[in-house]
Amino acid sequence: MEKRNKIIYWSSTVILSLGFFLGAIAQLIKEEHTTESVVRLGYPLYIMNILGVWKILGVIILLVPKYPKIKEWAYAGFFFVASGAAISHIVSGDSFSGYIGPVIYVILIITSWYFRPADRKIKKLIN
Repeated sequence: MEKRNKIIYWSSTVILSLGFFLGAIAQLIKEEHTTESVVRLGYPLYIMNILGVWKILGVIILLVPKYPKIKEWAYAGFFFVASGAAISHIVSGDSFSGYIGPVIYVILIITSWYFRPADRKIKKLIN
């Protein structure tokens, strides 16, 4: 059981981290498709710089050992970004192919968070 949980955790975390890292780079270099999507959804372009930097920092935090409290913040931030993106695409009238990516990220975030090892969790103060 423990080995299975580790495989699930690391698989979901690596895919999630790679996706967020590459997305952050696309935002920071103002990749054309990414820029068009941000504009179509009605967001200002400067949001790409903010999200790009925060995504890279979040990926680093998820992958380095220790710092469980900051990891919780990174998971929360990723959840808000991915679920917000999914909702934005749905509300704007995008087709299923337009919002399936963010929905998959939400699933990966929840999976990674749920299966994270004990040393990556905040320890309970009260038993």
